[in-house]
Amino acid sequence: MEKHILKHLGHKNYTPATLTEIHEDLELNSQDQPALQRSLRNLERDGIVLRIKGGRYLPADSSLLIAGRLQLTKSGRGFLTPEDPALPEVAIAARETGTALPDDRVLVLIEALPKKRFWQRSATEAAPLSGSVVSIIERRRSRFVGTCRRSGKGVEVQPDDPRFPRGITILPGKSSPTPPKSGDKVVVELTRWESRHAAPEGRIVEVLGAPSAEGIDMLGVLRQYDLKGEFPAAVVKEARRFGRHVQPADLAGRRDCRGQLVVTIDPDDARDFDDAICLERAGANRWKLWVHIADVSHYVRPGSALDVEARRRGNSSYLVDRVIPMLPEELSNELCSLKPHVDRLTKCVEFLISSDGRVLATDFYPAVIHSKKRFTYAEALAVLEGKPGDATTTMLHEASALAQAIRKRRFADGSLDLDFPETKIRLDAAGKVSRIDRHDNDISHQLIEEFMLLANEAVAGRLMKLKRPAIYRTHEAPDPDRLKSYREEVLGHSIPCGNLTKPEEVKRLLARLGDLAIGAALKIGFLRSLQRARYTADPVGHYGLAKKKYTHFTSPIRRYADLVVHRSLFAQAKHLPGDPLHEVAVHLSSTERNSADAERDSKDVKLHAYLLDQIQSGKPHRYVAQVTCLRDFGFSIDIAALGMSAMVPLSLLEDDHYRHDPVAKQIAGRRQRRFIRLGDTVEVEIAKVDTVRKMIDFRLAGTVNGASAATPRGQSRHRGGNPTAQAHRPATPVAGPSVAPSEATSTRRRRRPRRRGGKAKTA
Repeated sequence: MEKHILKHLGHKNYTPATLTEIHEDLELNSQDQPALQRSLRNLERDGIVLRIKGGRYLPADSSLLIAGRLQLTKSGRGFLTPEDPALPEVAIAARETGTALPDDRVLVLIEALPKKRFWQRSATEAAPLSGSVVSIIERRRSRFVGTCRRSGKGVEVQPDDPRFPRGITILPGKSSPTPPKSGDKVVVELTRWESRHAAPEGRIVEVLGAPSAEGIDMLGVLRQYDLKGEFPAAVVKEARRFGRHVQPADLAGRRDCRGQLVVTIDPDDARDFDDAICLERAGANRWKLWVHIADVSHYVRPGSALDVEARRRGNSSYLVDRVIPMLPEELSNELCSLKPHVDRLTKCVEFLISSDGRVLATDFYPAVIHSKKRFTYAEALAVLEGKPGDATTTMLHEASALAQAIRKRRFADGSLDLDFPETKIRLDAAGKVSRIDRHDNDISHQLIEEFMLLANEAVAGRLMKLKRPAIYRTHEAPDPDRLKSYREEVLGHSIPCGNLTKPEEVKRLLARLGDLAIGAALKIGFLRSLQRARYTADPVGHYGLAKKKYTHFTSPIRRYADLVVHRSLFAQAKHLPGDPLHEVAVHLSSTERNSADAERDSKDVKLHAYLLDQIQSGKPHRYVAQVTCLRDFGFSIDIAALGMSAMVPLSLLEDDHYRHDPVAKQIAGRRQRRFIRLGDTVEVEIAKVDTVRKMIDFRLAGTVNGASAATPRGQSRHRGGNPTAQAHRPATPVAGPSVAPSEATSTRRRRRPRRRGGKAKTA
C-alpha cells in the first residue's frame, strides 16, 4: 500500500489531496480506506509525507516545499529566507505563519508557481512567491522575556518581543520557586503551542524583578537573546594556555614584517584591534599596501573547545553598555589584538596599487608585526586635517589620498553610497543616558574602510581561483517588484527615475536624491527595499558594493565567518575545512541577526527610559526631525539626534483636524489648511512611551520647516526639485525586511557603543 501511495504522491502532476481524494485517485475499494489511512499515518510519522492545511498530503521531498529561516514583522507578516541561496525570498501572510516565531527554521509550502519553476527564473523575471508555514523544523529559541500579569483568570506572560502574537498562559504549578509579582519581568519557557487559534502555554523559569530596578532592562535583553558573557571553564583554560606573548616557535614559516611602519586606527573605546595597515611608495605612481589581520586561526584550531564555543556564538555582540565577545578576553583583547609595541601574528594581504586606485598585484602570507602606533578615529582625523610631520603622519596622509582614489573607483564601478550619520549612546555610572553623540563617515573611517573592502574582495577572488570551499558575504539584488513599487513612489514626487533593476540607474537616482530636501526620506525608502546581507557557501556576490567576489576576512576576532575564511585561504589542500559550510553559513547568518536584534533592543530600552524620564519631569526636550512616511493614522519621522525613527499620530495634532490625502500626497488640516508632506522638517517632543509594546509617540512641538506646527497652504518648504510637484506625491512605505546602511557600504565602522573589545561591523 505504501509503495502505491508514494508513487501516486510523487507523480509530476500530483497536487496536494485529501484522504478521500487519494482514495478515489487510487481507485480503492471502500474497505481499503482504513488501510490507506493507516499507511498515510505511518508515512507522516516517519517524515516521508506531510499533512498540510485542509488535511491534504504532500511528499516531504516535494519541490513545492522550501526550508529556511522565517523573519517576522511587527504586523505579523513573514518572509522566508531559503536555505538554498539560489531560491528567492518567500512572502508569508500573517494568517499563514501558524505557530512559527522569528528566526525559526521552518518548512513552507509554495501556494502557487508561475509557468517557469522558481529555480529556473532569472532575477529580472522574479515575481513574488507566497506560501504558508506547514512545519516547524527547529525553534530558534524556546525561552522569552516578558511581563507577568496576574488576574482572576490566572497568570499570563506578555512577551516583550512585539512579534510574538499573544500572551503565554502559565498553567497552575508551572511557575518558578519564587512566585513573580504582577508587573515583574520574567523568563518564560514555551512548552506547548499547537494552534495559532489557541493560547500558547509555558512555565516561568526565572524571575528577573521589577522592570524599573537597576540593571533589569539589560538583563532582560541578555536573557531574551540567549547571550552569555561568561565562557565555559574549558574554553577559558584553553585560551590561557597560550600565555600573553608570541613565542619564538610561533614565527616558523612567517614573513617578518616587524620593521614596517604598521599602525592601527580604531574607535576610542575599542580593545580588539584586529586589523593594521602599512603603506610605502613603490616607484612612480605605485604603492605597496600591507593589510595585516589578526591570525586567530593560529590559536583557535578546528574542533577545539575555543572553536566549538566561537562557532556557537557566531560573532561578538555589541550592546549599548557592554560587549559579549566571541572569544575570551585572553585572546580577543590580548594575544590576538594587534596592540602597539608588541609582537603579534597576522595573516597579510599585500597589494601593489597604482595611484589612481587600480590593484596591480596581490600576495597572501602569514606574518609577524610590531605595531608602532595606535590611533583612534578622532586622532587620525586630526592628523589628516593638519599638515604631515613625521614619517607616521606622512604615511597617514598618503594612505588617505590612496583610499580616496580607491573609493572614487569603487563608486564609479557601481557601489552604492548609502551612508547615514550614526549615533552613539553614552551612559552614566547608573546606566542612564548621559548624552548621544553623532558620528559621520569621515575620511579617517574611509581610509580603513576602503583598505578592508579591498582585502575582502582580493581574498574572495583568490578563494574562487583556488576553488577552495569557503564562506562568502552575499547581498542579493532587491526584489524587482519592490523596486517597481519604490520607483512609482519616486516618480510620484516628479523626480526622474529610470529602471531600478539596472544598478547604474540606482546610482543615478541616489545622486539625484542627495540634492533634494525630500531625498533623505526617499533614501530611507530605498534601504527598506533592500535585502539583508547574509553568509552563503557560494559566491553569489554583493549588490550594495557591486562586487561579484566578496567575503569577510578582516575581523576574525569578532566574526566566526572570517575565521573560516582564514582557514580556507591558508590551509593545505588536504587540510581544507571539513564542516558542511552551507550549514555553517546558515547558522552564522542566524547568530548575526540575533546579535543585531539584541543590539537594537539594548539601545531602545535605554532610549525609551531616557524619553520616559523627560515625560515624568514635565520638561521634554525638543528635537528636529524629518518626515519619512505618511499614513492614515499619522506620519513617521526620523530623529537624527536620537538615531531613531518614531511616529506622530494625527490624534496628537491638536491645532486642527488633520487627515491623510493620498491623492495630494499630504496630511492636511481641515480649517487652517496647513500641510505636512514627505521630507518636511518638523520640531517634536516625546508624548508617550509604551514600554510593554516597545512603541513611542511624539507630538509636534514647534515648527515645520520654519512655520508653526504645519505649513500654510501655498508656502513652499522644499529646497530642491519642483516644490509644487513634490507636494502631490505619495509616501507609501516599501514593505519587507530592511538592511542597515552598513550592509551596503560600510566595512568596519562600529554601529553600536561598546565597553571594550569593540569593532565595527562590515558589509
